[in-house]
Amino acid sequence: MSLTRREVLSFLPAVGVAIPRFAAQDDSLPSATFPFDDMAVQNSDHVRVRKIIKGKLATGEHFEAHETTLPPNGYPHPPHHHLHSEMWLVREGTVELTINGTSHRLGAGGVGFVHSNEEHGIKNVGTGPATYYVVAIGPGADS
Repeated sequence: MSLTRREVLSFLPAVGVAIPRFAAQDDSLPSATFPFDDMAVQNSDHVRVRKIIKGKLATGEHFEAHETTLPPNGYPHPPHHHLHSEMWLVREGTVELTINGTSHRLGAGGVGFVHSNEEHGIKNVGTGPATYYVVAIGPGADS
């Protein structure tokens, strides 16, 4: 028995209703707000990190965001690379962002971005504290 195109298309509404029952449960980050004073802070002798959010987006990408404050001449870790991409938004101070061996100076309001697997590092090159936000998206960003 063969079906006409019209007959096949007539089944689509029924299929659309049935699919949600079998769809995987959504484990993505929900819509939410994050009061600054409720964010966990980790302090060490050379960096302060305030965790903001971490998880998976509804579109499947892993996502993480945090705020970092460095003292003068401070840096969070040596230059490195990883699979996820990162973006820095400088809130205060002056940082030097190095991407693949090229250094870039950024002040308050400056933004830097590094593509997946490119070597990068950041350092406070100002005379006071430097605070910036990191937004990481991609494999491993939430680990």
